[in-house]
Amino acid sequence: MQNPVYGIIMAGGVGSRFWPLSRNAKPKQFLDILGVGRTFIQQTFDRLTKIIPPENIVVVTSASYKELTAEQLPQVPQSNILLEPLRRNTAPCIAYATYKLLAKMSNATVVVAPSDHLIMNEAEFIRVIKQAIREAEAGENLITIGIKPNRPETGYGYIQMTESAEKSKSEEVRRVKTFIEKPTVDMAKILVKSGEFVWNAGIFIWTLQTIRTALQAHLPDLSKLFEAGSSAYYAADEAPFIANAYNECRAISIDYGVMEKAENVYVICADFGWSDLGTWTSLYLQLEKDASGNALPPGSTLQSGNVALDNAKDCLVYAPAEKLVVLQGLDSYLVVDTNDVLMVCKRGNDNELKLLINNTLIGKGMSMA
Repeated sequence: MQNPVYGIIMAGGVGSRFWPLSRNAKPKQFLDILGVGRTFIQQTFDRLTKIIPPENIVVVTSASYKELTAEQLPQVPQSNILLEPLRRNTAPCIAYATYKLLAKMSNATVVVAPSDHLIMNEAEFIRVIKQAIREAEAGENLITIGIKPNRPETGYGYIQMTESAEKSKSEEVRRVKTFIEKPTVDMAKILVKSGEFVWNAGIFIWTLQTIRTALQAHLPDLSKLFEAGSSAYYAADEAPFIANAYNECRAISIDYGVMEKAENVYVICADFGWSDLGTWTSLYLQLEKDASGNALPPGSTLQSGNVALDNAKDCLVYAPAEKLVVLQGLDSYLVVDTNDVLMVCKRGNDNELKLLINNTLIGKGMSMA
């Protein structure tokens, strides 16, 4: 590693598809849904600090999560907690962190990671990220991580890669042909069968100079907005400058704004037990099951024994350990119980579920709070 290495953790989401457990006041990244003693954002921090010094970790999150972030990640310097006044997707998030870092250094290599993903094989993750850092530093390369698909998943984006590595690249590194947004079931089956596509993990590695050049080329308006704050970063003027910048910039993802347009994009095909755990169904797929296929979330009633199942199979039950849950005759259902909400619905229809929840909340005058 030739350059100092920094990590950018993107932590501004609300995790709406994990409602009712994930709420605006405390979204998914700040929860220990897996019952392992560390929240998702803490696990992300722990992984990155195997490669990156804690003082080089930057967290970009909503202004309303300032205290939660500081409480859960006390090792991160206050000046490294970047507060977004509005949600504007990943491109403004990355631009903010990029130009703030550039205000104090001419270069660094950066690992950008979501705050709420599951990675089962940490050792392999670290190996892949180290490989990506080397490739990013070897030239003006925008590196992304692709996950070998094991099913026709419709909830993920896909990356098409070249068939063979370039002579100047490691065998693991392929040039990206195209990005495909979340496909239909039939299209997902075709993509997986082709062997040319991997899941888009939303993890990026590049140098500050390379991403600045890409932002200037493909999102010039956004680049100019954040570059104009070079004298405000790390100063009292930073908050008002950022408030104005976020009011002016449009919401756009880094994938659509930069990665789909740039020609110097490469993907490393990896397999380290990854899931974005974006839905209750994706959580079900990751959990251990009993003999009838019912999921066993740590800390739930199934684990504590306060549950009675009769002719129930392939269900996920998530409820307070002190509550008795009785299921009879359910097949492939989600049962999620919190202090104020009980949700019982068919497992697998996550897009329809999100619409139903949103319409129900609006109709009842409720919110995600």
